Amino acid sequence: MYQFFVEPEQIQGKEILIRGGDVNHIKNVLRMKAGEELSVSNGVDGREYRCAIAEFSEETVRCELRFIKEDGVELPSRIYLFQGLPKADKMELIVQKAVELGAYQVIPVATRRSVVRLDEKKAAAKVSRWQAVALAAAKQSRRGVIPQVCPVMSFKQALAYAGDIPVKLIPYELADHMDKTRELIDNLEPGQDIAVFIGPEGGFEEDEIETARASGAVPVTLGRRILRTETAGMTVLSWLIYRLER
Repeated sequence: MYQFFVEPEQIQGKEILIRGGDVNHIKNVLRMKAGEELSVSNGVDGREYRCAIAEFSEETVRCELRFIKEDGVELPSRIYLFQGLPKADKMELIVQKAVELGAYQVIPVATRRSVVRLDEKKAAAKVSRWQAVALAAAKQSRRGVIPQVCPVMSFKQALAYAGDIPVKLIPYELADHMDKTRELIDNLEPGQDIAVFIGPEGGFEEDEIETARASGAVPVTLGRRILRTETAGMTVLSWLIYRLER
């Protein structure tokens, strides 16, 4: 079943109105017909609105609500992925997979070892593109919300942004004792917000780790192997799903 997002005001009792680019996609790409079912979310409350197409107009697809699925697909904890800016187009893959795995927000972070340097104009264009990737991934994975891709932050800004998040994990290649990592994951409780900091290619510098530690982040190991930046975050998110999913 296809998934679409609408603004909350487009859900009016038992009538749901789909507008914008999705109208052309439904009519001319998917070639859906009146009576066919689809799924709609407002991107806010996590509910899934199951409905059927009632009629088409030039700018609107009018749907009739059939039922609301209350138990959505969202994780019981909000996971914030702070991702060190990687090279090339890796960020698109990272955003896509993070959304599929349940991340609540993705925050691009310019760290000392980030090779990519973006001026304000380029950064805004990149974030816009990454947000489009997040939207597409949210539709594909039937998310109840559209995860936000935040503006690019410095490492200092990222730590401040994560200040009130109770659990902060920072994978680090010089951390050891997998038992400690396992204990941290096992002690997590549904409902706790979690921040995950991932370094770029080359990882974090030692003083960045110490600054993060002073801000309440806990260095953890992901095992004896060195993981690529695009693999590390997905590994942590997968562990968190295993622990938190109900």
